[in-house]
Amino acid sequence: MRQHVLRRATTVFLAAVLLGCAVGGLRLDELLPADALLVGEQHDDGAHHQLERDLVQSLAGRGRLAAVALEMAEQGTSTAGLPRAADESTVQASLRWDGKGWPWDAYGPAVMAAVQAGVPVLGANLPRERLAAAMQDASLDATLDGAALESQREAIRAGHCDLLPASQIDPMVRVQLARDRTMARTVADAAQPGRTVLLLAGAGHVDPALGIPRHLPPGLVARPVLLPPSAAAPGTDHCAELRRRWHGRSAG
Repeated sequence: MRQHVLRRATTVFLAAVLLGCAVGGLRLDELLPADALLVGEQHDDGAHHQLERDLVQSLAGRGRLAAVALEMAEQGTSTAGLPRAADESTVQASLRWDGKGWPWDAYGPAVMAAVQAGVPVLGANLPRERLAAAMQDASLDATLDGAALESQREAIRAGHCDLLPASQIDPMVRVQLARDRTMARTVADAAQPGRTVLLLAGAGHVDPALGIPRHLPPGLVARPVLLPPSAAAPGTDHCAELRRRWHGRSAG
């Protein structure tokens, strides 16, 4: 396995990295040193967002935080150059924050903790204007080996609750690969010797077998941290909601 990929996928139980108490035998100190911590969240799990904020504060307090990179904002956006006292509206404008897709109430605390610590927050995701080109870019298929590419296809099918037509599977896989590659480049570009880039993204993007770790340069030490659902996570039936929206769009 390439050097930058964690030797085992790390599952950190909530609050373990913050309090230093051993949960499953893991501590923040056991994840460091690392050029990057890749935190894979469940987007609607409020406890994950609390953990992310506290993780920002913990790393910044140690003087170890190089940058916070976000799936939730597009590559090319940044809070670099903003004063520590910047208000939330200024920070959102710098990141071109889309409140429709990503609720600021969920991510704002982690973002503002970084800004107030003087740490840049970087948009890491593929810009919208590049989505169409990514869908048609067959060269992206070669960024995973055959078995991993098929696993990514299955993940896309399952993630869309088997609603996608077969003709849309490969284009959507390419979008996923392009997003992973873009986030990996953002992390690599932000890396600093002796410090850690913290990436916040959905768990699928952080998957060591399929996601961002596969696109990082050799020699960059990245630790994927996959957060399990908390007891407070909502029991939302995402497929039921997706089917409702899908059929509503079809009927319209």
